[in-house]
Amino acid sequence: MKTLYLLRHAKSSWADTGIGDLDRPLAPRGQRAAEKIADHLRQQGVAPAIVLCSSARRARETLAVVAPAFGSATDHAVEEGLYAASAAELLSRLRQIPDRTPSVMIIGHNPGLQDLAVTLVGHGAWLERLREGFPTAALAVLRSPIASWSELGPGEAELIDFVVPRER
Repeated sequence: MKTLYLLRHAKSSWADTGIGDLDRPLAPRGQRAAEKIADHLRQQGVAPAIVLCSSARRARETLAVVAPAFGSATDHAVEEGLYAASAAELLSRLRQIPDRTPSVMIIGHNPGLQDLAVTLVGHGAWLERLREGFPTAALAVLRSPIASWSELGPGEAELIDFVVPRER
């Protein structure tokens, strides 16, 4: 059984129009939302084996807020290829995860995260909610009976939780 956590970065600030998209920091609202997700992760005892994070500043700042909830057993990697990655690119990256890894979190961006979640889930009660939107700082938790990450594909996962900070 493999568990995949898809976390969209928290709300970014548009206050400084002179900085590029890659360098936008979290907005105060985003900071608060990331803290709510960190509380949820802590309460649920979530500690993914690996966190793969986009190189965008807002994603790295989201990671900085949520990482203390995991404890020291979680490895983190910031990867440029996750910035604005499509669902196909994210799936390709996931298929490279070592088989012994039971759980992975990706901190990234829409539309890639939402498209990946919809593709992997394929059916079920939560699917319509996923299709409606994947807000900033939302967390989708997917579980799959696959033995190897290389087997991950369309319809191979079940959405077991979808957490939106404004609903907490």
